Amino acid sequence: MSSTATPPRRRRVTVAVWCTAVGSPFLLAAVLLLRLSGPARFVLPVLAMLLPYLLLRRRPLVGLGSLLAGLLVLCTVVTPTPPRVSPLPGLVYPVRPDPGGYSQGNLLALRELHIAVLTLAIGYVAASWPRRVSVPFASVALAMQVLCLYAFRVANADYGSLVVVLLTVVAWVIGNSARQRRQFAAAQREQHTAQAVQAERLRIARELHDMVAHNVGVIAIQAGVGARVIDSQPAEARNSLTAIEATSRDTLAGLRRMLGSLRQSDLQEGAAPLGPAPGLAEVGTLVDRAEQAGVRVALVRTGDTDLPPDVDLAAYRIVQEAVTNVIRHAGTDRCRIELSATDTEVRIVVTDDGTGGPVGAGYGIAGMRERVALLHGEFDAGPRSAGGFRVAATIPVPA
Repeated sequence: MSSTATPPRRRRVTVAVWCTAVGSPFLLAAVLLLRLSGPARFVLPVLAMLLPYLLLRRRPLVGLGSLLAGLLVLCTVVTPTPPRVSPLPGLVYPVRPDPGGYSQGNLLALRELHIAVLTLAIGYVAASWPRRVSVPFASVALAMQVLCLYAFRVANADYGSLVVVLLTVVAWVIGNSARQRRQFAAAQREQHTAQAVQAERLRIARELHDMVAHNVGVIAIQAGVGARVIDSQPAEARNSLTAIEATSRDTLAGLRRMLGSLRQSDLQEGAAPLGPAPGLAEVGTLVDRAEQAGVRVALVRTGDTDLPPDVDLAAYRIVQEAVTNVIRHAGTDRCRIELSATDTEVRIVVTDDGTGGPVGAGYGIAGMRERVALLHGEFDAGPRSAGGFRVAATIPVPA
């Protein structure tokens, strides 16, 4: 694919041609307007001053050329003789009767209006373009205005130059500040969006880990049991294969549900709703799977409070991950689950009498800790002094 970028030298020539092509009509129009009569003699010059604003957004240099062309017109065509005080403090213009019939006050008003238009243009470009564009724009505009003050012998040109410099600096600072505020707001929005995406990725990662790790762990245990007893105990091997099939189906269903939640924004009206997220009501299924994997679970449950969905899901995932760790790492055939639900909190304790050991660097413990922290709860996991391992979590229930 060929590049369509314009070479720097050609780009400079193009800008110069644009400035000449656009500035010349304004120069000609301003000269002709001096011969008009009626309201058009005042309306059309003002419109000619404002037209370059249409170019500032896309081509600031072209717009600047047009504005400066208009300034030169006003300084040459309507330049005058006896002094007259300008509405701008400190400026005294020489004026003479205008050949086109303009009054002396109107000539001064047009000149002052053009200075105001240039000042606004400086602020607009500073607010719309980066400094590499706005600084040269303001510098050229300022230099031309000061040059006109001295070239056309405006009285008190020194003081007038100071006023023009002050107006230019103030306009540029205000415009640049507005641009920086917009950039900061845009950066904040991008940061918040990135944080939301990251939080969603972490949520999905936790869900995938907790669901897949548990089910795959059960499948691995059942496959190992079936492989060892397939010759001596065919019925037990058949039970292991049945458990593997059921666990695999549950895993696939969970993955489909999760992928469906990722596409939820694209679901059309009338599509099948997503299945509900698991909760503590499904703990009995976890107990059955653990027992199929060779771990007897003692479940002690008190309280029967309806829990918010986020609390219910977090409590279920914590129990699931803790039981998975017992199956895979504890080296024991039994564990104990204690669930206590009240109107204010849910407490979960999972203990085993296995080999125990320090907290590992895997994702399981970290994922449980993150879940509890997101719900402003308390979490603790570590080896017990009497042997084995203990996982405890307390999750507050919002009022």
